[in-house]
Order: sequence, then C-alpha cells, then structure tokens
Amino acid sequence: MLELFSSAWLNSKFSACNMVQYTLAQSPEIILTVSGKDSAKAREKAMDQLMELMDAGKLPTELEEGFGPQQLIEVKETAADTASGEDAITQAVQILSNLATLKLKVQESRNEAIEIRKAVDVLFSDDSVTEEEITRLKEGFKVLKNFAQVNLRFHEARTKAEQAREVLDQALKSPEQ
Repeated sequence: MLELFSSAWLNSKFSACNMVQYTLAQSPEIILTVSGKDSAKAREKAMDQLMELMDAGKLPTELEEGFGPQQLIEVKETAADTASGEDAITQAVQILSNLATLKLKVQESRNEAIEIRKAVDVLFSDDSVTEEEITRLKEGFKVLKNFAQVNLRFHEARTKAEQAREVLDQALKSPEQ
C-alpha cells in the first residue's frame, strides 16, 4: 500500500497534469493513479486497479455489493502540497548555492594552508628557527584553522547538497520519464 501512496505522491508533485488519482472512503490510504483526466474511462481504469488489489488480497477493507466507479473519490492536489514542493525546491537551491560559496572559499585558501602546513614540520625538526619564522607560523595558524573549518563545512554541505540535487532532479524530470 505504501508503495502505491509514495508513487502517487511523486506523480502529484511532478506530473499531475497527465494523471488523475482516486481513493476510497473506506480506505483513504489507497491511492489509485491512472493517466488522463477524471472521466468514466479513467474511473474504469481505477476500478481495474482496485480489482487487482482485491484479487491480490491487498485491500484492507471489504467493499459493499454494487460498489462502482462513481463511488471513487477523486484526489485533488492541494495548495499545501504545491507549496511544500516549491519550498523543497527553494531550500535545495539555497543548499546548492551555499555549497558553491564554500567550494570557492576552500579553493582560495587551500594553497596557502598547504604551504603553512609544510612550514609546521620545522617545529618538529632539530633545525634552529628564527623568531621571525615562528611569528609567521603563528600567523599562519589562523589561516590553517580557517581553512580547516571551511573545509569541514564544505564536506558537510556536500552531503546535504546530494539530497538537494536529488530534489531538483525529481522536479526537473519531464512527465514521460
């Protein structure tokens, strides 16, 4: 049942213009999705799906004798569904924009951070160092710290951005796909 609902939900989000959905008063969790607009033919297709569910024993309730296509309830897409889908898309774009900004920051500071990191090795050698080199290193630690923090934020953002990319991919699919 859950599988029918989730595919119906996706269809309502991304290709509602070519689909109509029906449910039953006795079992509102059952969503029957057929192509086309609400019509006698579409209702007959939905009845065929309903009969398949009954034959497979997947219908949780018994239907009354004489139950017919006119008793199917059309499921309309609500404004809230549209708004939540649009909110998800807006949020996905913001997440991807944040990732792009962090990627630039990481790239800009990476070379300098690598140079400073190489210079840290002098602290662990027996070579003597000047006060000036130590001062430069201490100043460089700020750059290293900033790079490391931005790099961590970038990797965390990339994980979130994978989901954002999937949301956009779903939203951009054409109804035929």
